[in-house]
Amino acid sequence: MKKINENLSAVALAVSLVFVGTAPMAVLAAGPEAINLGSAGNFAILAKSGISTTGTTLVVGDIGVSPAAATLITGFGLILPSASAFSTSVQVTGKVYASDYAVPTPSNMTTSISNMETAYTDGAGRTNPTATELGAGNIGGMTLVPGLYKWGTGVTIPSDVTISGGANDVWIFQIAQNLEISSNVKIILSGGAQSSNIFWVVAGQTTIGTGAVFNGNILDQTAIVLNTGATLNGRALAQTAVTLDANSVNIPSVSISTTPATPAIPAVTTMTPTVSATPAVPATPASSVATTYTTQSSVNETDSGCFSGNKFSITTGRNCVSSSVTTMNDSGCFLGNKFSITTGTACIPGASSRGIGQEVRAITANLREGGRGSDVLALQQFLISENKGSAAVALSRVGATSYFGVLTRAALAEFQARVGISPALGNFGTITRGFISEHY
Repeated sequence: MKKINENLSAVALAVSLVFVGTAPMAVLAAGPEAINLGSAGNFAILAKSGISTTGTTLVVGDIGVSPAAATLITGFGLILPSASAFSTSVQVTGKVYASDYAVPTPSNMTTSISNMETAYTDGAGRTNPTATELGAGNIGGMTLVPGLYKWGTGVTIPSDVTISGGANDVWIFQIAQNLEISSNVKIILSGGAQSSNIFWVVAGQTTIGTGAVFNGNILDQTAIVLNTGATLNGRALAQTAVTLDANSVNIPSVSISTTPATPAIPAVTTMTPTVSATPAVPATPASSVATTYTTQSSVNETDSGCFSGNKFSITTGRNCVSSSVTTMNDSGCFLGNKFSITTGTACIPGASSRGIGQEVRAITANLREGGRGSDVLALQQFLISENKGSAAVALSRVGATSYFGVLTRAALAEFQARVGISPALGNFGTITRGFISEHY
């Protein structure tokens, strides 16, 4: 019996497991327990003293201030119906709340601010770190596995950082001073890591550089500043103010709780055990958004997102077969891409929404948030090529990723509303397919 128990323990601790048959099995999460954000988790941006933007910022999710009044939310062109508990903005795919709006908003905002402060205290007080003073505060170029990381100084990110782990894994970064990410630098998610499970707990100011892409929830005791064109996939929760400049802020689609979710793994015939520092990411079937996965060997061993059959890496967008790129002056135009994965601009002369529309007409599956695959990729390329609204512009900043997230849904809803499809819910089905078939 002792030997059997030891064997079971070894299996439970393995990075990859063997699954045979059709019964679903739970996934064990790595890293610390997630921080419970409470009702603060309902907000993409939450601040105590103000939220301001210059330029056209697009926020997917709710925003709010308290104890500050609505007059300290500036640059959003708020629309407030008489005696309403919330206002709206064309720049916010969600609602806008302030402490001086109608009941029950004042009480709710007080609770959310309190939950935000409690979450910060929780995150800053976690003990038994995985690493302390990593890189002497410079983590540029590193790949970070699930865990608790602690610095008694500030942290700088001058080059791309990879967050590598599974969909249920958790990362907490305790930073005693400022957090700064340089211009055009990216926080890259690998292996299924979710921005909803990443927590940056910062005592000083967080500054996200021009054009940078940042993933995770920022719990800041001071201020959060996003410079021109920066993208935040996560939450900006500040105990003073949040300052924006033509940014894209997208609340994670995965909810956060004190206990990380353990969804069942779809049934597969066989998965070959593999032990590696970066958990393997299964390739998505090319013709549908099916959730049956098989583990396959990498084509390009230097890129963990290159699985057999992939033309491009699902984590970096790099060409899996060859490192060659097109001669166009766009770093997102890899060989074979019709549209740049970084800017959304056409890589092939003559590519247009009409041509991409023909590909969308061929989609037979209904698509919605959470789907993946080549059908989603074609839809994203179409929405980017249309590029006639703030949501499409925000999607073009991220590029066509083949994952149907909140930003894709917002861009699709924007397109539906513009062409008169009702209800404009951001789901792709018979009505939208029929309109595109008729007009493109």
